[in-house]
Amino acid sequence: MIEFKNVCFSYGEKKILENFNLKINDGDRICLFGESGRGKTTVLRLIMGLEKPERGTVTVTGDISAVFQEDRLLPFKTVNENIAFVSGEEDTKKILSSLNLSEESDVYPSALSGGMARRVSIARALLRKSDIYIFDEPFTGLDEKNILDAADVINEITENKTVIAVLHERKNAEKIGCRTVGL
Repeated sequence: MIEFKNVCFSYGEKKILENFNLKINDGDRICLFGESGRGKTTVLRLIMGLEKPERGTVTVTGDISAVFQEDRLLPFKTVNENIAFVSGEEDTKKILSSLNLSEESDVYPSALSGGMARRVSIARALLRKSDIYIFDEPFTGLDEKNILDAADVINEITENKTVIAVLHERKNAEKIGCRTVGL
């Protein structure tokens, strides 16, 4: 469960959240929508404990795995090694195949396209067994086929788990079964 109670948060003089309340039950799937600068990523960072509220409380129960806005791949490790960092070798082969990345398993991140790096980030987050999965713009740089394939893998692995996503297209929220929450 995740609960925000009267959370206030600012970056300097700019108020991002003012008396923000939100409850996300175990197994809920939500997508945060809103204009740029409205606090979507800040909400995710508060959930992960990367930011602290100025006032109010954020309560989180469960392990978290995340796809950040940036891919955050280890540049000195191959695709296989980046994913195996959180999972076993057999799981790595299966998810690479599901995300159309089998041929890139021994490639370093610097040789990947933006969409390929994004799918590696998704794979790594999904293979870290967690209660809560956070996706901050997971489909950036992906074409429609790869969005559909990634959504299928997300749905399969996160079934009955809590999912919180930031997306810019409502149709993509539907692909991963999320209800929308406006900020």
